[in-house]
Amino acid sequence: MERSKDWLKQAEFDLKTAKALITNESYFWVCFIAHQAAEKGLKALLEFKDTPTWGHDLLDLVDVLNGLVTISDFVIEACARLNLYYIPTRYPDAFSSGAPAEKFTLLQAKNALKDTEEVLHFVKRKITKSSKDS
Repeated sequence: MERSKDWLKQAEFDLKTAKALITNESYFWVCFIAHQAAEKGLKALLEFKDTPTWGHDLLDLVDVLNGLVTISDFVIEACARLNLYYIPTRYPDAFSSGAPAEKFTLLQAKNALKDTEEVLHFVKRKITKSSKDS
């Protein structure tokens, strides 16, 4: 059963949650959830293209998609930046000292949200275009 709509809907809820968290200065969590939203968006497109793929590395997901759709350099760069937020946002041993909650900034959180919006916009465009072409 094709589940791209479910993946995309969850990605959009994740992005909405990340935006809400910025107000309480949980910048580390905003960055992590932004990564998660982008991951789920990419998986929505992979699912739509009948290529469900496991994994959390956004650039690996992009590599699989690259054979199926044209991906702009901007989307690839957004994924590269977001990829950096998968582990260090959650695990203290990603740094020599301090908790992840102390390591991330408002600017990083805002940029992560922008990157995720770009990825999800790309995904929606590709799914909508493919649906219209069918």
